[in-house]
Amino acid sequence: MKGYKGFDKDFKCRGFQYEVGKTYTHDGTLKMCQSGFHFVENPLDVFFYYEPGNSKYTEVEAEGVSDQTKSDSKRVSKILHIGAELSLTALCGLGAKFILDKVDFTNAPATNTGDSSAATNTGYSSAATNTGDKSAATNTGDSSAATNTGNRSAATNTGNRSAATNTGYSSAATNTGNRSAATNTGEEGCAISLGIEGKASGAVGCWLTLAEWKQNEKYEWHRIDVQTKKVDGKKIKAETFYVLKEGKFVEVG
Repeated sequence: MKGYKGFDKDFKCRGFQYEVGKTYTHDGTLKMCQSGFHFVENPLDVFFYYEPGNSKYTEVEAEGVSDQTKSDSKRVSKILHIGAELSLTALCGLGAKFILDKVDFTNAPATNTGDSSAATNTGYSSAATNTGDKSAATNTGDSSAATNTGNRSAATNTGNRSAATNTGYSSAATNTGNRSAATNTGEEGCAISLGIEGKASGAVGCWLTLAEWKQNEKYEWHRIDVQTKKVDGKKIKAETFYVLKEGKFVEVG
């Protein structure tokens, strides 16, 4: 069975060290969240376990998969082969395809390919995707993805642990959810992440906007700073996630 798996920045999951290209076998019984090798079928479900911006993701091939599932698409298996590493943009694209392959487009479209159009989704672990120029992809669900490949377009997400990605020229990827990430690889684009512990990355020439939050004595979160930096490939590296910490852009990882 094909699936997807998340890891921390060192390719560990719950303390177990994995490596790309290797196969792992579990000798004992399988029990969800306790024993065996776990993965998800829906690529976007990995965000619930490993938030975007400081995690690693791969494709996997599983054998001896238990019938047991959680409320999401999490599964447990006897044998798990760790496939190729996936970028955040690639993972979001696969998540969009996974969902769109199951969509009844007559009653619930969540994708758009026309110019100056909009795709909107509000579900958990869902995707809104748009390929048209001057268009918008918007998502409000947690652990979800808003993706856009059109020029002068916007991908916007407000859900926690979610991702907004954009590859179009002069476009914007915006995220306001906590522990979420915005990434942009398009020329002269913007990646904006304004939630708590928000992260942003971009190609050379893109602009990153980040917010810093702090808790007061009542444990209430308040935004205390917002800054924008241009990715120059030197002081601010390309294709690298940053957070705003103590008034400075700090590399994640």
